[in-house]
Amino acid sequence: MADQYAQLDWDEQGLPSSRQYDDVYFSRENGLEETRYVFLDNNDLPRRFAALQPGEQLVVGETGFGTGMNFLCAWQLFDEQAPAGARLHFVSVEKHPLSEADLQRALALWPSLRRYSAQLLAAYRCLNPGFQRLVFDEGRVVLTLMIGDALAMLPHLDARIDAWFLDGFAPSKNPEMWTPELFAQLARLSAPGTTLGTFTATGYVRRGLIEAGFSMKRVPGLGKKWEVMCGAFTGQASNQAKPWFARPNQDHQERRALVIGAGLAGCATAASLAKRGWQVTVLERHGAAAQEASGNPQGVLYLKLSAHGTALSRLIVDGFGYTRRLLERLHKGQDWDDCGVLQLAFDERETQRQAKLAAAFPTTLLRSLDRQQAEVQAGIGLTSGGLFYPDAGWVHPPALCAQLLDHPAIRLQCHQEALALEHFDGQWQALSGREILAVAPVVVICSAADTLRFEQSAHLPLKRIRGQISRLPASPRSTRLSTVVCAEGYVAPVRQGEHTLGASFNFDSDDLTPSSAEHASNLDLLREISSDLAEGLDADNLDPATLQGRAAFRCTSPDYLPIIGPLADAEQFATAYAVLARDARQVPPIPCPWQQGLYINSGHGSRGLITAPLSGELIAAWLENEPLPVPRDVAEGCHPNRFMLRQLIRKG
Repeated sequence: MADQYAQLDWDEQGLPSSRQYDDVYFSRENGLEETRYVFLDNNDLPRRFAALQPGEQLVVGETGFGTGMNFLCAWQLFDEQAPAGARLHFVSVEKHPLSEADLQRALALWPSLRRYSAQLLAAYRCLNPGFQRLVFDEGRVVLTLMIGDALAMLPHLDARIDAWFLDGFAPSKNPEMWTPELFAQLARLSAPGTTLGTFTATGYVRRGLIEAGFSMKRVPGLGKKWEVMCGAFTGQASNQAKPWFARPNQDHQERRALVIGAGLAGCATAASLAKRGWQVTVLERHGAAAQEASGNPQGVLYLKLSAHGTALSRLIVDGFGYTRRLLERLHKGQDWDDCGVLQLAFDERETQRQAKLAAAFPTTLLRSLDRQQAEVQAGIGLTSGGLFYPDAGWVHPPALCAQLLDHPAIRLQCHQEALALEHFDGQWQALSGREILAVAPVVVICSAADTLRFEQSAHLPLKRIRGQISRLPASPRSTRLSTVVCAEGYVAPVRQGEHTLGASFNFDSDDLTPSSAEHASNLDLLREISSDLAEGLDADNLDPATLQGRAAFRCTSPDYLPIIGPLADAEQFATAYAVLARDARQVPPIPCPWQQGLYINSGHGSRGLITAPLSGELIAAWLENEPLPVPRDVAEGCHPNRFMLRQLIRKG
């Protein structure tokens, strides 16, 4: 797949137009005024923003993000009108996003929006195909950009839209953005009273929207534009989610949550909830956060992808972008580095796999390098070329955890190990023996494989895998390593005078004492990656027994997808949906027996740096009834109920 960016031409006034669609991005005469009239005023947003209460949100959906001008104008109006504590969610789809350079040039045309456009530009990176979530103003404004064809993306969106901006290129230039199929998706995502504004007054567009359930009317346009349209949805709200994947019916008057575990998943969950006004207590059995699998000196943003668009592969691409945008706030060189990651094509099977990936993804995400190019990129001798991910790199996970916990609404309580949970009088109690450690109406279990100690989550099929990393002192020669290099293991460039090397996989050991045997195994991984680097580090003369390192347990699920979402009562679930054992196609109209206010975020395996931060947003979306930050089928693929569902169906 070639680069995904829009191809722009710039006229003598410095205004952009699309080469793909031979159309302008905004009015040459009065772009800002037209946006405010057609989309903000015709959706009654000035009044609706001002009427929001603290804790409430308004969700805008848009077809055609373009230069982001509509988003920025909506954000500016929201900033001026909405009370503190209210939130704006803006969900937009764009097949051909602008490059960062083109976006910067386009937004320079609107100096009155500079306060907002500067923040958009700072976050405008790693926007690969899929759902890309950008968070602004400490969580007050959230942008979910769906990068891809509108009709391929909208069916996967799980959201309830309050106001639509229909702003694709003109129907005559881009008819695919104005079809009955697309209008049906708008209707699916709408509720009675959802409003709509669009610049076009074309007859077949109006008729198509009316057919889909919108009441539409033509209204006077602005400037040279004679007419535009606005309207509202008058059809029936649809709910197509199966009951076991439906959102729990909940009203969190008391926005307090308890998170169990201060690893990456727990810290991310706490951060996402705190940004939404929740008071969060994090219980951690150790003396500080990030003491187990999240405590390694260097973790790698390792994108193990599939060319077949699996749920896991799409989660990885979406999560990678979200994590990378978070990392920009850390100290580069000390806490993270976007030095790139090189995955070596170390055998024929891997070579073929990488060729398929190179054909499936844009070169902005990954590109193939031959051996000579790879050696130049890495700064060391290699036995093969491979795939290079230019935006990836390494992270110091404890620094990321500390950043996520750095919020006045988060309280970290260390040396407090929750051994049981009890629900009493609408509140969850975290217990250590008879001692009540904390109480809250909502609990999110983020305690890796120790999730199984709680009666309410003991049915989940989590397993532990021991992993050990080795720390190698850098040498003058090894400092030439300029990118992370991966084969069966990985080695990272120097951080604070050391390289991190690893990591072993051991399914059979419960001992977390670093072993010399696994240090020796890691040195073998190093030789397979690069004999040149191994020689530069004098690996043959290193005594594995003297090496420094650390071991920790990864926690993973049988299908390698994390487990994220609300928890149901296992026994009641089996009874409610027993009919599935006889006929898997049945959808009994029985509400899921949720354990009210109980959620889980676990099973991230060796991909936690990529999947755990976004999982916090997914938990918050479940709790707050927000647009999901991932495609619906990916959220269902991560749902805790999937295992009980499969078990029932297998019985049939």
